[in-house]
Amino acid sequence: MTQPNDNLYQFLAQGFPRDRSAIALHTPDQDYSWADIEYWSACYAEALAGLNLGEGARVAVQVEKSPQALWLYLGCLRAGLVYLPLNTAYTASEMAYFLEDALPALLVCDPSALAELRPVAQAAEIEHILELDADGKGSLADLAAQQSGRFNTVARHADALAVIIYTSGTTGRSKGAMLSHGNLAANARVLHDYWGWQADDVLLHMLPIFHVHGLFVAAHGALRAGAKMIWLPRFDVAQALHYLPQTTVMMGVPTYYVRLLQHADFTADRCAQMRLFVSGSAPLLSETFERFQERTGHQILERYGMSETVMLTSNPWDAAQGPRVAGTVGRPLPGVRLRIVDDNDEMVEGAAVGHIQVRGPNVFAGYWQMPDKTAEEFTADGWFRTGDLGHWTPVSGGHEYVTIVGRNSDLIISGGYNVYPKEIELLIDDFEGVFESAVVGVPDDDLGERVVVAIVPQEGAQVDTEALAQHLKGQLANYKCPKEYRLLAELPRNTMGKVQKNSLRALWRGQQ
Repeated sequence: MTQPNDNLYQFLAQGFPRDRSAIALHTPDQDYSWADIEYWSACYAEALAGLNLGEGARVAVQVEKSPQALWLYLGCLRAGLVYLPLNTAYTASEMAYFLEDALPALLVCDPSALAELRPVAQAAEIEHILELDADGKGSLADLAAQQSGRFNTVARHADALAVIIYTSGTTGRSKGAMLSHGNLAANARVLHDYWGWQADDVLLHMLPIFHVHGLFVAAHGALRAGAKMIWLPRFDVAQALHYLPQTTVMMGVPTYYVRLLQHADFTADRCAQMRLFVSGSAPLLSETFERFQERTGHQILERYGMSETVMLTSNPWDAAQGPRVAGTVGRPLPGVRLRIVDDNDEMVEGAAVGHIQVRGPNVFAGYWQMPDKTAEEFTADGWFRTGDLGHWTPVSGGHEYVTIVGRNSDLIISGGYNVYPKEIELLIDDFEGVFESAVVGVPDDDLGERVVVAIVPQEGAQVDTEALAQHLKGQLANYKCPKEYRLLAELPRNTMGKVQKNSLRALWRGQQ
């Protein structure tokens, strides 16, 4: 009996419209049809297959967003390879860890980064390096253009590895979350139904495609629905205002909505065709939710997910399923089981705060080459420990929604990007004159949280914070760099010697 092909591309392509000449991707410069997606993803798959990278080989990708970057992702899936997206803001020193840990067979990077990344790739013994720039040009694009455009998508089992997404923890060591073809298909299938995707939807896509939100939530949603995407390289208020009247769905981080509200031309009339605004990747302030509704008549739909699981919960799209409630992330999605427990993994009662744990077909298999860490993050009965703290909130209609109140770790989410304090603290502590440091996130109307740092100088020493800031810019992506520096005689600690970061946050808020 022939085994079904569970390759994620095959699943997404089942939603493509019969009319392959219809526009699938609109950019300010060019339109691309569904036939173009099939043809060019086949060309990229053919090019990758021709490199003989080996079964299960990883393809590390650090490129700017472009239609060709999407062809590359889909081509990796079709070729049965493992896609490894990396933030375009990462410096060469940051990239070194990912390449040495994942040991990809191929690195695809922007031509402008090649000089810096080549020695890093050579140190990781990466055999192939190809280029792709923001305009979709480079050695990889040239290689793809030489192919026939005919490629039979490689059969993959649902449990086969499709993507590695690097996440991290307060230890500073990043972890590669392994997502299978089945994990990603399960989530796309559920969101397609739960958010009411239709073929006549038009998605305003302004998110980056190196993480879950932009690639696995937004792009997968449109592809599976056979819906057109307006494909923009980044969020730009003027472009958003221009395209909103042509759009039915928009996904963004809270920062996008805050900046739209700051513009007088953002009106209800511009949103007349919209049916769904989605916010994620960082907490949405209730004030933003309320101001947005007052301005546009629309309620932003907030949901909750993570790299290891894609989406877990969502406020309802359909009012018949319940209300959307500011400050909550809704109910567990169909197929997702969620529990809130105490330190002993026992269910908490009522609205008590506890640890959020989940299970379902969307939950990853584990961390790349970290079996001990994987075992640590799953309970004996198979629930994944998210690391988030939350409680159940009763809402009208007899429903209960999840409200997230914090994280076990000191993770900072700034502008939708994860920032891990330990990574920054290690660099600061090595700087001349620094005795110790503590990095925290404090509320910010624009970014959600901004990164700040308290520094204790060595006895008798002075710390040049301007020089330190310049030093960090050469070592870290910009969103990780502290926005404020404060010198203290000592860091607040408890009786066990642990730094009390809540006290530092209060200090910045002027509460002590």
